[in-house]
Amino acid sequence: MLNVSKRDLNQRTSAVLAQATEVGEVIVTERGEPRWRVSSYRGQDDALARAERQGRYTPPSNQQEPWPDAVNGPLYTSDEVDAMLDDMKGAH
Repeated sequence: MLNVSKRDLNQRTSAVLAQATEVGEVIVTERGEPRWRVSSYRGQDDALARAERQGRYTPPSNQQEPWPDAVNGPLYTSDEVDAMLDDMKGAH
């Protein structure tokens, strides 16, 4: 994201708009504080594309993580698992 001052926007409007077209959006600052966002028009985005552009969504990676060989939790015997399941079911 590119930051420009309010004065730069006033003095070099066409250059700032060209930058907004190139990078997607430009933040306009006033006295060093971000105040406005200028973005290029992209037509009708779907909600997911709009959230990704705004930085609120990151698509999943194409590389899948392999399953771990061992889980870092406690190991239970078959009888312990049966006892826990019976305890969770309760007296129904």
